[in-house]
Amino acid sequence: MRAIGQDGFGGPEVLKIMEVERPEPGPAEVLVRVHAAGVNPTDSWHRASGGLAGAVVRLGWDVSGVVEAVGPGVTTLAPGDEVFGLPRHPLPAGTYAEYVTSPARHLVRKPEALTHIQAAALPLAALTASQALVDVARVRPGRRVLIHAAAGGVGHLAVQIAKARGAHVTGTARAAKHEFLRRLGADELVDYTEADFETAVAPVDVVVDTIGGAYGPRSLRTLRPGGVLVSLASPAEAYLADEAAALGRRAAFMIVEADQAGMREIAALVESGLLRPEIATVLPLDQAAKAHELGDRRRTSGKIVLSVRN
Repeated sequence: MRAIGQDGFGGPEVLKIMEVERPEPGPAEVLVRVHAAGVNPTDSWHRASGGLAGAVVRLGWDVSGVVEAVGPGVTTLAPGDEVFGLPRHPLPAGTYAEYVTSPARHLVRKPEALTHIQAAALPLAALTASQALVDVARVRPGRRVLIHAAAGGVGHLAVQIAKARGAHVTGTARAAKHEFLRRLGADELVDYTEADFETAVAPVDVVVDTIGGAYGPRSLRTLRPGGVLVSLASPAEAYLADEAAALGRRAAFMIVEADQAGMREIAALVESGLLRPEIATVLPLDQAAKAHELGDRRRTSGKIVLSVRN
């Protein structure tokens, strides 16, 4: 089968199309015929830091496709089922390929309302947003939420999930992306190139930080007492956690986990019309390097997706 891999580390140019053996599903696993695979910033991080000493590294976690075969002990899925999910994360999955194996319980049935391209855009980004807002921050109606890089892959889904939970949502984004975010339900928007969000934003209960760096300490100053900063970009260093505690706030670093129950909740939001992925670009599998070039610029609205089968 065809797959994207790398045997060195560096920029997008290290990605190449390879012919590899088609995998076989093990116990409690299924083999998925991949139709589409989402592209995420974490893929680029692994591309730039992996593939040493001649070892071939396979990228990709988001997947949407059709179950081709099931391994021993699988009871939840059958050949022919259309599925999507986040196999094995944070361990390697290798979904930039024509076939991939996955634990059966890391996948759920694809909503009929979504194409495979749309479904492949959701798992990692939507689960990240959901776990940050629901599991860590426990957002409920009336809470005020600030989402940095609100038009990005995680951000634009976080806006919708926060609104679905009854929150008041403020997002940071360039002015050109404000109309897009208003369509998704954002209540207030700040152009970070023109205004300082620390002074432009009324005190909030939750900050979702997809950027990291100085945004962490700055975001603490926008929180109400008892508020929480959820960092998705870099670990909340001890000083940041201590600073938050001294202010009566909380700072937490989160890594998304494969979660079948969470995927079912995401599918339910899609089916109820409360969640929809924005597709920025669709490229064929053999243009994975170009997809990473676009992703590395961090200027897209929504998600980049690789089309493996038309």
